[in-house]
Amino acid sequence: MPFLNDNSRGAVFMMMSMAGFIVSDTIMKLVAADLPLFQAIFLRGIFVALLMVLLAWQNDVLAYRPSRDDCVVLGARVIGEIGGMICLLNALINMPIVNATAIVQAIPFVVTLGAAFFFAERVGWRSYLAIAIGFFGVLIIIRPGSDSFSIHSLWAVGAVLFFTLRDLSTRRLSREISSTFAALVTSVAVVLVSGPVSLASPWQPVTSANVLLLGAAALCTLVGYLFSVMTMRVGDIGFVAPFRYSILLWALVLDILLFSQVPDQETILGSTIIVGMGVYALSRGRGAGRKPMPDLGHGLGRSIRP
Repeated sequence: MPFLNDNSRGAVFMMMSMAGFIVSDTIMKLVAADLPLFQAIFLRGIFVALLMVLLAWQNDVLAYRPSRDDCVVLGARVIGEIGGMICLLNALINMPIVNATAIVQAIPFVVTLGAAFFFAERVGWRSYLAIAIGFFGVLIIIRPGSDSFSIHSLWAVGAVLFFTLRDLSTRRLSREISSTFAALVTSVAVVLVSGPVSLASPWQPVTSANVLLLGAAALCTLVGYLFSVMTMRVGDIGFVAPFRYSILLWALVLDILLFSQVPDQETILGSTIIVGMGVYALSRGRGAGRKPMPDLGHGLGRSIRP
């Protein structure tokens, strides 16, 4: 993209990253109509792990041996990633994609609170106010106590908590850990965990269409990961980071085209509040000279140093 400056390229890369991740999750929602969730996760995980092994081999990190401290942190990150993925996919399968995706956008708020509580990072009162308003936006989407409340939205809340563990653990990784190695460890762990769990329920026959869809989901996951790494290498992160919320636009389009689902007014209002407060918090971090976390979305390889 020689006609774009660094910031513009970074914004495009961020949007492509979000598109890759949300398309992969949407494909999993389609496949879940034919296959049990853990069977689908296991099969997609095999594809993703193979792709990550090739990428790790190309980047010469297959032989890397992390320190004992990094192994502990990687273990916590894997728990957060796998737990968050399971919760998120359960939410996506049982509710509109844009609703679940909007709730998950509260992750930066919870990460900020976690960093202040566990790592003693300084957070100003304006940021706390933005977080409180952002949580209010989440409540508007969930609508607890109303007739429109869906118990499945709690899966999305669970995803927020697990992904927060992932992202806080990521902050504790040493600089020697590359994003490719961390993503490789996660992809292998997904296969090792989902394989035995998938045997708890009878496996369903896998059609050639299922295989093609799962392969496409794995490829989209890799595309999302690669673009997320490229995003961190160009442009001003303070300018690029807000474009992570483009994932809501992708989710909206996919909901309409594939499932004929149009978000209601409450979902639109809550999503607008979450995005507005998220962009404000990112701009506050940029103005104060702090480097905001690069990409706190859901999925393999996100929030990892390039």
